[in-house]
Amino acid sequence: MAEVKSHEFDRFAGKGAELYRIFVIYGPDRGLVSERAAILAGKTGVSQDDPFAMLKLDISDLQGDPGRLLDEVNSLGLFGGSKLVWLRGAANEKPLLDAMQVLADGPPPANILIVEAGDLKKGSGLRKIAEPAKTIAVVPCYADDVKALNGLIDTELGSENLGITPAARQRLLELLGGDRVASRNEIRKLALYCRGKGMVEEENVDEIIGDASSVSADEAVDAILSGDLPALQRAIQKVLSSKTPVFLVLQSCLRQFQMLDLMKAEMEEKKLQTAQVMMTLGRHIHFKRKPIVEKALRTWNSAALARETERLQAAILMSRQKQALEPSIALHTLMATALQSSR
Repeated sequence: MAEVKSHEFDRFAGKGAELYRIFVIYGPDRGLVSERAAILAGKTGVSQDDPFAMLKLDISDLQGDPGRLLDEVNSLGLFGGSKLVWLRGAANEKPLLDAMQVLADGPPPANILIVEAGDLKKGSGLRKIAEPAKTIAVVPCYADDVKALNGLIDTELGSENLGITPAARQRLLELLGGDRVASRNEIRKLALYCRGKGMVEEENVDEIIGDASSVSADEAVDAILSGDLPALQRAIQKVLSSKTPVFLVLQSCLRQFQMLDLMKAEMEEKKLQTAQVMMTLGRHIHFKRKPIVEKALRTWNSAALARETERLQAAILMSRQKQALEPSIALHTLMATALQSSR
């Protein structure tokens, strides 16, 4: 059994990954699954820009062609050398299990296979095949513990030459976890906000990641999700009256759209209904806000959510680069997002 524990992954990726041709990466932390799959893909030496050497498949691609995975994993590259087959959205689908059983029972394949899966329960089909196989590396991905989060904080802040006070670190740890990509994005926003300061203080964490003015921010975000422009104007007026920076509403809106994007991906990947994903990823949402979030999940598609998230991220970057224009940038972006929502 070649199971790679969380604390062993960095060493494995550096030296042990070259010993395997098949990797199964799974777990409830979708961000960490994707991140580790990308790291292993980079270690294979296969150019990810070469369409003849890299093949990305979704599990749905196997439904009408159950033999395709085996064909791709064992086919010879057009110009020689190994090919990388990267399968996403896997669970316990029969075409996948059939192919994995053949691969587990046979010699290492001609090409490299990375299987990116969701949260697989112990004893599920894919784990039962992969875990006993000596030729398959299994990488479980669970929510980061305190040690992993501290390492992530130090890495991201260190890239901006920033230190962090003990109080700020403790506050930041309380607000992170659950999804590696989301945690990394939050720390990067904090680093961008504190660029040039040298040290991150606790108030900086509250300003960017904390729940300052949460009621007013939630009212504004709910108005945006509902496409209710008059309600958004009233909520923004409350924010301005409380002397709270409008930038915080922009941050709250981005976090909400990132969560919607994550929930939508989960629905599409696992064929879940809105109510089902609300019981898992949406369980921490206040009960009064749940109907608004549910409606947004039904009306926004993945492409639109991705576009809006990019727009909000660009606005946040611009507001930090041109702080004198921060209020107008934030207001313009929030109104544009609410208008898009109303459509």
